[in-house]
Amino acid sequence: MLHASPYEKVIETSKRIRWEIERDVIRGRAFALDRDFLPVGLSLAGELEFLTPAERRLFSQVQGRTYANLFGLVERFIGAKMIEISQQHALGDQVALEALVRFTDEELKHQALFRRIEQMMADVMPAGYELAVQPNAVADAVLSKCTWAVLGLTCHIELFTQAHYRASIADATDLSPLWKDVFLFHWREESQHAVLDELEWMREDEQLEPAERDLAVADLIDLVVAVDGILQAQAAADTLYFERCVERAFEPARIERIAATLLKAYRWQYIVSGVLEPRFQKVLGAMVGVAQMQRIQDALGPLLYAQPTQRDALPMAA
Repeated sequence: MLHASPYEKVIETSKRIRWEIERDVIRGRAFALDRDFLPVGLSLAGELEFLTPAERRLFSQVQGRTYANLFGLVERFIGAKMIEISQQHALGDQVALEALVRFTDEELKHQALFRRIEQMMADVMPAGYELAVQPNAVADAVLSKCTWAVLGLTCHIELFTQAHYRASIADATDLSPLWKDVFLFHWREESQHAVLDELEWMREDEQLEPAERDLAVADLIDLVVAVDGILQAQAAADTLYFERCVERAFEPARIERIAATLLKAYRWQYIVSGVLEPRFQKVLGAMVGVAQMQRIQDALGPLLYAQPTQRDALPMAA
């Protein structure tokens, strides 16, 4: 496509890679519990040396279930924000409008995919799993912040989606084939969404006055704090669920380590891996000033411990 705009390229790719949940992803399969879900580079299961192989597999499966559910949760507010932003193009650039409408349609499909596989995982995993927060309540809270901050968080999420798949999931040979395929097909469409996120975030940034951008940075920091609150609640819920599912009782010190490792893993997955992603750093760095970047770094500082040990570390660059 000669001289095509980024929006046109996204539309062409969206049409070419279009997939359906049952026909292409599920394909009549069910989840088996003899394989890991989330790879060790994301789950950090290798940091709990006292777990048996079966317990590490369960640890991976609990996290893999939450990993999918949290994607379904964040796509609730992403889809709503894209519907809102598309209105800015409604009587203008019709190519951009089509690209964002396709984006929204795909996000709705992804939510349906994650609801479907949650049902399938619930069918085979022990009872008692809980999502610690309500998606609509989270979406309401996120969407109360300014568009610049919401687009910044969205870009961060969809860039780390790319990094996780390429660095940890794509080449893993010990994962559930169905779980792996869910994130293969998810990644294919999210690659295009990340392009649109950047375009719309930069377009929004161009409209801000310096004082507005300063307030927007504060909103972005607030959103990161809110995400961390979600992760803390889910890590606590998943610790209790894991305890109930294993076949032995752990002493309190080991329970504390399980809880701490779950929280560390979730912070790595949903905050730190995206913050360290070079493409995100480049886009954010082009928008904010030195003092604003320092505020962001100060807010993130206490979370940056949440990275894999060297043994489990995987490259996260785009």
